[in-house]
Amino acid sequence: MPRVTVTVRDHGGRTAAATADYTIAPPVLGGYYLAGNGDPTADLAGGNFRSLTQYRSLADSHVLPGWNKPWLLTLGRNGFAVNVVLELKHYGAPDSGPQMFTVDGVNHTVPAPAMTIQQRPGTVWPKAYGYGQILAGRCDGLLARVLSQYRTLGFPVNFQLASELDTDHEFGTWESGVTYDWADSDGRAVRAMAYIVDWFRSRQLPAGTTFSVGAGGFDRAAFRRTHPESLMAKLDFLQWNVYATDPSHTALARFRRTRDWAVADLGPVALSRPVIVAEWGVRVAEIPDQAAWIATVPAAIARLNAERGPRVVQTNYFNSSWGTLSPKAAGLAGLRAAYATRPYA
Repeated sequence: MPRVTVTVRDHGGRTAAATADYTIAPPVLGGYYLAGNGDPTADLAGGNFRSLTQYRSLADSHVLPGWNKPWLLTLGRNGFAVNVVLELKHYGAPDSGPQMFTVDGVNHTVPAPAMTIQQRPGTVWPKAYGYGQILAGRCDGLLARVLSQYRTLGFPVNFQLASELDTDHEFGTWESGVTYDWADSDGRAVRAMAYIVDWFRSRQLPAGTTFSVGAGGFDRAAFRRTHPESLMAKLDFLQWNVYATDPSHTALARFRRTRDWAVADLGPVALSRPVIVAEWGVRVAEIPDQAAWIATVPAAIARLNAERGPRVVQTNYFNSSWGTLSPKAAGLAGLRAAYATRPYA
């Protein structure tokens, strides 16, 4: 470890010396996501963008690089850190029935998804492969298909399991005729996420493969429940998402909310893991000058990383939904300026 020594001498010729060890932290990766898993290449031009978030369903037969996404290969093979959110939620497939397919000469049959999530009243509840189905090994074929595609990708990724478990479970879940409340859903998810990570790690993976579990980070009890030390020992990163949705929201307060919960509530293994913010954004309806708010983010991240606790290493702006940049040109200019500033530069 590097060490610096400082020696002082007074008028009488007496000296005193002190030493301190130090580390040089690499820059934080400034990243991006474009609505619909769209090609972000044009938006990234001219900026210090170095990471990317993508979303894929296990139901999709084209997880990696994705259907008509050769640009992901270009970015990944040119050094972009790619965070792939791998979801049990069913989308990207022609129907929600059983699937039969062959992977590397082995035939697989996977049942229809048996769970509903995101059960907000008055909405259509999305289907998802159930935690019970995962734990029973009935979805192993889906994992095998992802692994086969991943091995040909040519660069490592971080697999983030689920987009936001707290959003998935906030109103409970249902699987195969049984209803589970928020806390029970969290417990079932932890066991299923551990199964998936163990399944992958027991097989040959490209060097540099890492794992995390997704959280919106808006509920303290849920964040604690979904990050036990037993699961964190299998993961490489902490993760949560950050949005400014009120004129009173500051960058420092929004980025530090879930981090402070982590420091207060989680164990030493969890706190040893660096942080990926897979989504962050500014809602234009409440904060019309998005670029001005974005300009305050580098100082906020620098301050958090100087404090005790897990270090933020990647922040990917979510140019969709709550984070949609409007006007886009001004927002992108703000992102380019922010990512050209320490701790990103």
